[in-house]
Amino acid sequence: MTITLAVGKETKKFSQTDNLLCVLLLLGDIVGLLLSLSLFLWLRLNQYLNSFDPLIYLFFFLVFAGLYLADTYHPDTQIAGLRAPFRILISNVVVGSIIAALIYFTGVWGKDLVLKRGILLPSLGIFTIWAMGSRIWAAKWVRSQAQHSRWLILGAGKKAILFSKTFLEHSSLGRLVVLAIAEPNTNELAKSNRVFVGSLNDLPQWSQQPWSGVIVTTPMELSGAEIQQLMQLRLSGVSIYGIPDICETLWQKLPSFLLQDNWLAFGAGFNLAGDSISQKLKRLLDIILAWSLFLFLSPLMLLVVLAIKLDSPGPVLYTQMRTGLEGKPFRVYKFRSMYQDAEKRGVQWANERDPRITRFGRWLRLTRIDELPQILNVLWGEMSLIGPRPERPEFDIKLRQEIPYYDLRYVIKPGITGWAQVMYPYGASVEDAYEKLAYDLYYIKNYSLALDLAIIFKTIRVVLLGKGR
Repeated sequence: MTITLAVGKETKKFSQTDNLLCVLLLLGDIVGLLLSLSLFLWLRLNQYLNSFDPLIYLFFFLVFAGLYLADTYHPDTQIAGLRAPFRILISNVVVGSIIAALIYFTGVWGKDLVLKRGILLPSLGIFTIWAMGSRIWAAKWVRSQAQHSRWLILGAGKKAILFSKTFLEHSSLGRLVVLAIAEPNTNELAKSNRVFVGSLNDLPQWSQQPWSGVIVTTPMELSGAEIQQLMQLRLSGVSIYGIPDICETLWQKLPSFLLQDNWLAFGAGFNLAGDSISQKLKRLLDIILAWSLFLFLSPLMLLVVLAIKLDSPGPVLYTQMRTGLEGKPFRVYKFRSMYQDAEKRGVQWANERDPRITRFGRWLRLTRIDELPQILNVLWGEMSLIGPRPERPEFDIKLRQEIPYYDLRYVIKPGITGWAQVMYPYGASVEDAYEKLAYDLYYIKNYSLALDLAIIFKTIRVVLLGKGR
């Protein structure tokens, strides 16, 4: 008897928990900043905060933009070795410096209640302590939740072992109990102190335990009694996942080596390619935003053209053949970031310290400004603003042979930015292509305007923090 998993809203349980934590931190920051401003206004001037003062909104915008760009709403992550409290400190120091400079150069110091001496910057200082304390508490809560998290895996086939190894790389996810009919694959897992390996025959006893979720290896054969046990677990509030579904829920990606034809055929999502209304709406937004970006960024692009000319000899624009929608090749345009004739030795991936990249070109790649001419590709209908990055046909041949379901990334138009670009650091290898495809498949499966909006905000962060290459 083969079990068919039905996973719907419950598959979002853990991502919703993360989102709830982010919302709570944001609400806490809003309250903290309001209280800090109100406190110093009352102490210094014996007055109350005027919610209609436009300068308050500017102050709030700068503070929260800095917190977002520093990625402070994921309290247990590190960026460049810095945890969230230290990123908050750096962000607020920068914001405070910007505010002080604006006040000094515009000459508005003391003309507004909020801008009087001893109010704005001290309020920011108190708020910084508040925000750092909330992240320390949130990080401890996340870790305590992980210590009590236990996941039950039924089956120990090849895909289950691959998933388990990936799971164990994330220390914040808790422990595993793997129940399987005696399989040698489990020997390596049993060496970890975060894994217990048992027999599938013991499922009735284990089903009485509290679980964060149950992961069923598919396809696998379960008896009627075992399916009854799973049904009881689900009715008691425990979510039942297939391997692709749990990867999607925990990591917002779909590793292609864990996918199967039947899951792709019968699973939910992947609607963008066949939804003409969504495609037309996405195309309309592409045209509006592309023209807006072109007009707004024209002065910057003119400066880039001049800088490229001064930095090294050669043309300003660089063109390459890339693979587009349904595998059709097209010519993509970029600002030249390499020396002329950089590929005279043949096509090759760029690396971190690539000697072919010019001095100014390195900065172009860090900020991803070299991609701006692709706005023309968007206007011509060859690309979208958001979608999987188009790859070179020469690389596609190799990647198609080594990566399962690789061509799925071309069922929609490629994009200037995408979920893979904002979630995964730049990579130039087959292994990196595996990871980028996992994020691309997540985007294709879960496409929505809300997801596009999230990618836009994350792209702004990537550009401002210089995370490209």
